[in-house]
Amino acid sequence: MLKVAWSSLYAHPLPEGHRFPMEKYELLPEQLRYEGTLSEANFFKPHKADERWVKAVHDHHYLEKLKNQRLSPSEIRRTGFPLSKALVERELHIMQGSVMAADFALEYGIAMNSAGGTHHAFADRGEGFCLLNDIAIAAHYLMEDRGLKRVLVVDLDVHQGNGTASLFADIPEVFTFSMHGEHNYPMHKEKSDLDIPLKDHTDDKTYLDILGRQLPVLMNQVAPQFLIYQSGVDVLASDKLGRLGLTLGGCRERDRMVLETAKKNRVPIMCCMGGGYSERINDIIEAHANTYRLAQELFF
Repeated sequence: MLKVAWSSLYAHPLPEGHRFPMEKYELLPEQLRYEGTLSEANFFKPHKADERWVKAVHDHHYLEKLKNQRLSPSEIRRTGFPLSKALVERELHIMQGSVMAADFALEYGIAMNSAGGTHHAFADRGEGFCLLNDIAIAAHYLMEDRGLKRVLVVDLDVHQGNGTASLFADIPEVFTFSMHGEHNYPMHKEKSDLDIPLKDHTDDKTYLDILGRQLPVLMNQVAPQFLIYQSGVDVLASDKLGRLGLTLGGCRERDRMVLETAKKNRVPIMCCMGGGYSERINDIIEAHANTYRLAQELFF
């Protein structure tokens, strides 16, 4: 059974006019239920993350400042969010959603977090709508608690997974792969184990040809025991922050490639949501929903 992390905390409201589209966290589960892709049995509600796993990734001083609302104005601006206790609670539940989804993926082959993908969070700071890094926390959990020796991160958000790259720069057990817009945020890129920068307006064919060549090589060279997939849909041509040129069909084919690669190689995969900022909320929901539809089609 496909298990999906979701909590009402994921849809924590932000001040009106804020550009981060919180409504997708409410609308996506509704759409998936309405069309019959998922039922209530598919969803699980994460509790707040165990600090043990958060502290395995993040600086203790930063965590204390975050929990006690003592970030400086410049640190808050860097996150892109107006800081609040409710927002920190939301983030801690998202972290646990990815940890629990990783466990379910070990059991069922695949599982999803309908939030997460917070790949811009560093050990000692938040950036780009990310306060804590669920990808890194889930990977550490898999290695330290579940005894895995090799984790592959496939980050296909339009923005480089700079926080994740930094966190695993000296940890060879985790291989970080980021395929992202060359001229997009962050302007200063960290060094992933494999970075593929893409030109503005890269189209479906170019994108899929590159990804199709890389995935088999990664599976052979890395030989992962687990795959964490950051499935941001800000690669769409319609995305306000994206600058690439993919169609909805191209984005769906991207997801199919990654999920089929995991299934074919019998590698458990945990998918987390990532970004999506198209003008029409319908485009965001449709692109994200395709990931879940494919998971059901390919794995169950």
